[in-house]
Amino acid sequence: MSWEPVIGLEIHAQLATRSKIFSGAATAYGAPPNTQACLVDLGYPGVLPVLNAEAVRLAVRFGLAIGGTVAPRSIFARKNYFYPDLPKGYQISQYELPVVKGGSVEILLDDGSRKTVRLTRAHLEEDAGKSLHESFQGLSGIDLNRAGTPLLEIVSEPDMRSAKEAAAYMRRVHQLVRWIGICDGNMQEGSFRCDANVSVRRAGTDKLGTRTEIKNLNSFRFLERAILHEIDRQIEVIEDGGRIVQETRLYDPDRDETRSMRSKEEANDYRYFPDPDLLPLEIDAATLDAVRATLPELPDRRAARFVTLGIPAADAAQLTLERDTADYFEAVLAAAPAVEPRVAANWVNGDLAAALNDAGLGITASRVGAAALAALLLRVADNTISGKIAKDVFAAMWAGEGGADDIIAARGLRQITDSGALEAAIDKVIAASPNQLAEYRAGKDKLFGYFVGQVMKATGGKANPQQLNELLRRKLG
Repeated sequence: MSWEPVIGLEIHAQLATRSKIFSGAATAYGAPPNTQACLVDLGYPGVLPVLNAEAVRLAVRFGLAIGGTVAPRSIFARKNYFYPDLPKGYQISQYELPVVKGGSVEILLDDGSRKTVRLTRAHLEEDAGKSLHESFQGLSGIDLNRAGTPLLEIVSEPDMRSAKEAAAYMRRVHQLVRWIGICDGNMQEGSFRCDANVSVRRAGTDKLGTRTEIKNLNSFRFLERAILHEIDRQIEVIEDGGRIVQETRLYDPDRDETRSMRSKEEANDYRYFPDPDLLPLEIDAATLDAVRATLPELPDRRAARFVTLGIPAADAAQLTLERDTADYFEAVLAAAPAVEPRVAANWVNGDLAAALNDAGLGITASRVGAAALAALLLRVADNTISGKIAKDVFAAMWAGEGGADDIIAARGLRQITDSGALEAAIDKVIAASPNQLAEYRAGKDKLFGYFVGQVMKATGGKANPQQLNELLRRKLG
């Protein structure tokens, strides 16, 4: 019998606040160790936490974006465990009453189909510090800069059935939190990471298998590889007569394997209880309305609107992977209403994206702005230059040689649209190619491309392609 994987993810998104969730300490990345940890973060006696209102607003923003239920009243709890990077001996989190319940996101699968992944909850909590092992001989160091950093833990239902689905879901949530501006999504800095809960069961059964949790996966590729390995490991254990132990595991990318870390704790092991230092969090309708008014058009809705402009669904999806890209594209359309949206989409997804990738730049740092690209596309639309020449002009613009009109003028790239000049060039080519002319008229139609190429060569690539084709067919006929 075949096996069916069952996968759920717990994603930790660092909220884009300037200060921590319960203190005024900074959250900026890269500070020297232990320089951004105040007495509240260090758990000193007598200090009291104060909730960061911006963290709450960002959590509400996410809840509205996924169609979840934002709780009018939620509770902060103490999650008790001992670890050196947790000075208080407990983490402030939410347990029985989270700020967001339910909701869903839709993922696009490789075969073009879509699947809805349900969310269980999203709750606010503080991050722990970081243990450092590499720089100390036989010792460990502790950096508490991250202690108290605001996190939104996004917990899915176990709706995914393959590593690819899990990676697609993680990418979708990554897209969404960046799109609505609640998290910068920087995986290298630890701003966006996840734990994967994985089990296997016989295909066709409803009973869930024993799950393991793979901790701290901070790349889409590692997530997929870790899940694939864990699925194979669990199947092998069961088929060899063993049983799966509920535990926490770590993924080693160098060996491409998961390793046991510790036995998996249950909720009762953490001795959750309401934090006596924090009042219940109450969110009224006016707050919901205020946050809802700030939500941007979400990526799926925006992609659907792009499709109505005649843009293929795959291209619209690519344009809306990042909000900055979608904004750039719309700025091009606004500056060049005479340009077909599909043409503009091809340029943004094609030449511009390639140039940005080669230069290692984001679109907000593009060397060719939206207005400049629009000016170039207008020169193609009004037949000043051909689409092929436009690529050379774009390369010159990217190199900093000026705007489209300046480069076209300086290089003498304006298309030849004068019929008399084109006919003269065609006549010279035909006169110089008697053998090819005879073969073409004898039925070798493929030679038409030869004549087009020769005329283009004679005119330095400046002949208007449409006019050239029309005149050439008439002359050759």
